[in-house]
Amino acid sequence: MVRRPLTPGQIAAGQRLGAALRLARGGRSIVEVALAAGISPETLRKIEVGRLPAPAFGTVVCLSEVLDVPLSDLAEVWLADMPARAAS
Repeated sequence: MVRRPLTPGQIAAGQRLGAALRLARGGRSIVEVALAAGISPETLRKIEVGRLPAPAFGTVVCLSEVLDVPLSDLAEVWLADMPARAAS
C-alpha cells in the first residue's frame, strides 16, 4: 500500500495541532508528558514542531488525556481553516 503525500492543508493542520499541544503542555517537561502518554519524547517533539503532522489517532487520544484537553478541542484545532467537505 502506497501512502499518499499529505496535502499542504493537512501539513498546516498538523502544525496547528502541534502548537496546541505545546501550549497545553505548558511548563511540564516534554519527557514527563511523552512518557505519561506512552510515546517517546522525540515523537512528542516532532509532533509539537510540525515534523510529524499526522500522528496516529491513539497518540492524539493519549496526549489529550494526559494534557486534560478534550479530544473535541484538538479536533477543532485540526479542522480550523480546512476546506469544508461536501456532504455525501
